[in-house]
Amino acid sequence: MSKLFLSVLIALVSLISTASAQSAADTAAIKQTALDYIEGWYEGNAERMERALHPDLAKRIVRTNKDGVSQFSHMSAMSLVQGTRRGGGKNTPAEKQQKDVTILDVFQNASSVKIVASEWIDYLHMAKVNGRWVIINVLWELKPAG
Repeated sequence: MSKLFLSVLIALVSLISTASAQSAADTAAIKQTALDYIEGWYEGNAERMERALHPDLAKRIVRTNKDGVSQFSHMSAMSLVQGTRRGGGKNTPAEKQQKDVTILDVFQNASSVKIVASEWIDYLHMAKVNGRWVIINVLWELKPAG
C-alpha cells in the first residue's frame, strides 16, 4: 500500500513540475512576443514586428465621431509591418517609450496580454501556433491627450 501511495505521489509531483516548467516557458515566450511587437514598433524593426504577428492578424480601434457614430478602424499584419518598416515608432523619444506588459490570462494555447505604450493601450490575443506564440488580435485605445 505504501509503495502504491509513493508511486502515485511521485507521478503527481512529476506532472506538476512538468506543467510548471511549461507554464514558465509559455510565460516567457508570451512576454517576448509582446516585447517583439512593441519594441519592434519603437525601433522601426519590421522583422521583430513580423515575428510577433500571425499573418491573419486584425488590429482594431473603435472611433466615435462628433455625432456619436462609432466605426471600426482596421489594420492588418502587413500594414502594421509596413508601418514599422517606415519607422513610425522611431518618432517616440526613448524616454517616452513606455512598454509595460501584463499577461492577463493563459489557458492552454490562448492568452490575453495588455500593453501600456506611450500614447495608447493594446489588448492582445495570442495563440500558440506550431509551438510559437503569435498575436492574432489587437484591440487598442488611445490614451487621453494631456
